[in-house]
Amino acid sequence: MAQAEKVEIIKEMLKLLPDGIISDAAFEGANIVLYTKDKTFFRDNTDDIRGLVNTFKKRVEMRADPSIALDIEEAEKMIRSIVPAEAAVGTVRFDSQRSTVLIETEKPGVAIGKQGELLRQIRSDTFWTPVVRRMPAIKSNLIENIRQVYFQHSDYRRKFLDKVGHRIYDGWMRGKKQEWVRITFLGAGRQVGRSCFLLQTPESRIMLDCGVNVASDEPTEAFPILDCPEFNIQDLDAVVLSHAHLDHCGFIPYLFKYGYRGPVYCTEPTRDIAALLLIDYVKIMKGDNRTMIFDIDDIKEFVKHVITLDFEEVTDITPDVRLTLYNAGHILGSAMCHFNIGNGLHNYVYTADLKFGRTPLLDPAACHFPRLETLMIESTYGGKTNVLPPGKEQDEFLVQTIKETIARGGKVLMPVLGSGRAQDVMVIIENLVRTGQMEKVPVYVDGMVWDITAIHTAYPEFLNGNIRKLIFHKDENPFLADFFKHVGSAKERKEVLEETGACVILATSGMMVGGPVIEYFKNLADNPKNTLIFSSYQAEGSLGYRIMHGEKEIIFRSGTRPEMIKVNMEVFRLEITDHSDRKQLMNFLYKVSPRPKKVLVNHGEVSRCLDLASSIHKQNKVETLAPRNLETVRLK
Repeated sequence: MAQAEKVEIIKEMLKLLPDGIISDAAFEGANIVLYTKDKTFFRDNTDDIRGLVNTFKKRVEMRADPSIALDIEEAEKMIRSIVPAEAAVGTVRFDSQRSTVLIETEKPGVAIGKQGELLRQIRSDTFWTPVVRRMPAIKSNLIENIRQVYFQHSDYRRKFLDKVGHRIYDGWMRGKKQEWVRITFLGAGRQVGRSCFLLQTPESRIMLDCGVNVASDEPTEAFPILDCPEFNIQDLDAVVLSHAHLDHCGFIPYLFKYGYRGPVYCTEPTRDIAALLLIDYVKIMKGDNRTMIFDIDDIKEFVKHVITLDFEEVTDITPDVRLTLYNAGHILGSAMCHFNIGNGLHNYVYTADLKFGRTPLLDPAACHFPRLETLMIESTYGGKTNVLPPGKEQDEFLVQTIKETIARGGKVLMPVLGSGRAQDVMVIIENLVRTGQMEKVPVYVDGMVWDITAIHTAYPEFLNGNIRKLIFHKDENPFLADFFKHVGSAKERKEVLEETGACVILATSGMMVGGPVIEYFKNLADNPKNTLIFSSYQAEGSLGYRIMHGEKEIIFRSGTRPEMIKVNMEVFRLEITDHSDRKQLMNFLYKVSPRPKKVLVNHGEVSRCLDLASSIHKQNKVETLAPRNLETVRLK
């Protein structure tokens, strides 16, 4: 290791360790990894590493130099002999560039051992650093491919993470510049869709989300406004992704298409779900003969550059910004993003989409932060009249509607987002069947819903206590109920339509702007025995919005010939959402601590943004703003 090439923080660390004991040092984002060829020191360095962590307040990890790691074939045999058969070890993947080994297992707790004893044994006996991951209970080739990307590009990944670390630490102990913080709205200002914001300091340029408006075909309305003076892709330091819905992640691959090669920070479930939805989005663009704004290769680049974080894990992302993700309660892995800017100069929270109430799947959004001066909150259901009935009432209405449709021999079609309400509905139906409140009925799951449900089985620790208890203690995973049927091809879709009787169909997309739900709708719409149930937000202009507001004749263009579909099926809207309604939003503002000094309102129709901003100002006596797109707000 050429120490002269290392930045100051590593040089300072090496002074506190025995001479010559470290063979190499590298950054993995904000984490610092030290490598040694000394087997004794590798096995017994706890006090040394703890001392470095306490002194520098950074994450430091010791790994064995690749040259002393056990041969891969021998190491795998040893790992499989150490881990009990009960853990059901699946794939074991070795990353020789970083001396780490990924062990996939059905029961991670068993593989880890009491207080981590088995991981320590693997580390000591093989000189590989083990990382344990849960295998999805529902097999998904797409999840397998996403995880494989990191191992196919191991050498690139190590260099990329080291480069990110240099960007963070090259300014370590550098003198202060002029201090200011500002945020520019590049999307979702007084609108729903294309969430995109640019956080700027003298040192940093950070993008918060980068989504598309799936309800619009006009590029000026569908995509974030990147052709503005504030934005230059060459200066972009990082992207922070709150969650995996397309109106927040759908334009990120476009950044990679045009040369961005920096990090994207998010949770593991968000990474996986976003990749799946983006792949589906590409297929829909191709199927509808739309202009391709990016392709599969750009999605792979996105996955290669993701750095995942757990909730409440603090990390530096630039020299003057620390990021912490908190549970947002919206969908699996969804996060509120807390930015500590300038070492306490200003603390800013971007809630993105939040649910401040318990759902069948998730715990309510967090509302306590270490520091907070500015809060930016969504307003999807922020209008005075957007107070929704209790969730229990709506779930009962859903069950009653399904029962009535099944009794008359009809089919229930539910357009759903790939992640969120689809899994809520699955859990609700499974619970009713398991507790004897409803007879078994086939539930066909089409589109990306099945693969995203598989991701839910891979990350049960992100689900609420009730679901975790079923999975961990009772071995009753609700997603594995035998009446859930995967529809994986056009042939199987045709069978559901023509050969099966009464059933429930969950299919994407939620706003009916593409995806398999369109095929089901065309075949089911004219039969009054069937029912269409909307359960997610319908953006103005989308097909779902038009049907929900009473259109009875829908014209589709198939080539040059128009096809007219009559809507004779029953149409219902469930007044329930994985967003917070007006009451929950105001309750969140009441309970959030510390109390913010400034509140920005975004992600809502104009009237809802303005109404919520006005009410927050009156109730909390704080400065409130509902900026338009292209407006910049100085935070400090």
